[in-house]
Amino acid sequence: MYRIGELAQRHGVNNDTLRFYEKHGLLQPSARQENGYRAYSDADDRRLAFILRAKSVGFSLSEIAELLSIEVDKANRVCSDVKELVDDKLVKVSQKIIELERFRQSLQILSDGCCGGPHSAEHCTILQALESFEENDPR
Repeated sequence: MYRIGELAQRHGVNNDTLRFYEKHGLLQPSARQENGYRAYSDADDRRLAFILRAKSVGFSLSEIAELLSIEVDKANRVCSDVKELVDDKLVKVSQKIIELERFRQSLQILSDGCCGGPHSAEHCTILQALESFEENDPR
């Protein structure tokens, strides 16, 4: 059994991270010691490793919860359930990359249009472009 600090240290996170996962239903201590301290088992250790690996590839807490629900009921689930989650995430990531590329291009245009000199910002082309954009924005 591991105390919260021991488990956190094993995975390079802090105690608050474990409490956060507990609050969101992703991780529950296997037991409470007589003094009220959380006690985590080897299974909890593996579950935390799973959570952290899923987080490291970009899954959200709700997506991790879904993956965990499949993980604990593997016998009654199929691979296509997991693949669907991964493919949905892949589509979202691809869309985000496209959006970020548009941001990068817009920022590059703003940066390229500015001399970056020591002049007063009264005639800054970046500020002018952003002000002009605001005036023409249909929102």
